[in-house]
Amino acid sequence: MKYKFMRYLMVVIGLAGLSSCEEEKYAVPVLKQELQNDVIKRTLGPNVAGLNIEFAYAMAIPASLGKLVSAEVEASIAGAEATYLENKSYYTNGSGNDIGIEIGKKSENNGTKTTVTFTRDTTAATLRYYYNIPSTAKGKEVTFKFSAKASNGQSVSYSMGPYKIAQMDMVLDLDVKDSTNAYISIEDMAVYSAANAPANAAKIDLVYLYRSIPNITFAHALVAPTAKTYLPGVTLPAGVNRSAKVQKVWNLRDFHLARLQYGIFIDDLDFQELNMASAPDYAINLKAEAGVWVETQDGKYRAYVYVNSVNNGSKSAKISIKRYTMK
Repeated sequence: MKYKFMRYLMVVIGLAGLSSCEEEKYAVPVLKQELQNDVIKRTLGPNVAGLNIEFAYAMAIPASLGKLVSAEVEASIAGAEATYLENKSYYTNGSGNDIGIEIGKKSENNGTKTTVTFTRDTTAATLRYYYNIPSTAKGKEVTFKFSAKASNGQSVSYSMGPYKIAQMDMVLDLDVKDSTNAYISIEDMAVYSAANAPANAAKIDLVYLYRSIPNITFAHALVAPTAKTYLPGVTLPAGVNRSAKVQKVWNLRDFHLARLQYGIFIDDLDFQELNMASAPDYAINLKAEAGVWVETQDGKYRAYVYVNSVNNGSKSAKISIKRYTMK
């Protein structure tokens, strides 16, 4: 099928590379009589394992020359299983909504390559590619080669990258609850109950608690096990005795952790340059959208713990973590 928006896309591609000045007489651009392609990267911020790097891949050929046959993306490092190339071509309607039209079979992954085969007569399309970052790519660079083929035998390609993959790890939406699910391990990026904390005592860095104390602002807190003064009424499980440096932060709403409108990103460099020398071992009166920087007792890990939400009634909170291995 041939769509009006596809013809428009072809004209836009034909405009690429043209230049003019006020002195030049305007001339209607001439559409190139060949298969063409272009790529844009849609995602911003650091590339973290488990997340997607998203691209929009546009390709077009004049109707008189043929139609699109296939589109393919080859990554220098094979993506995780969730990697895929959309089999829908998207355009934006008058209301600003993205509308997808199916143009082919669902994509297939074969090693480092992801391919879509067209099943509808199409002369122009914009397909979205989602590279799900594998843990094996951490600390490395990845490049991409986008390519398309037409029925007349023509082929084109477009290279993107390299893109550095962050060394950090991330976990989202961990539930913590006073007394029952309160023991946080930065190494494991996990929360343990009082019952299973002893088996993991050597890796527990923080205790979550909620206290409502008259004339004292305490509320939700993240406290190192060694800061006994700030653990009122807490009996620590056997072996839970590590210290940690804890630095409270306001308004650092990392986009990956918060998933809000703020365009703030914590990257590897932030952990590397962080000065925790004078940080205490506790943070009290934490609120939703606040956070804490943490350095473990052995200095092996630094982390940013973001508070997604709090609930005074149930004495609980939801947290998300970015963690960087220092050594």
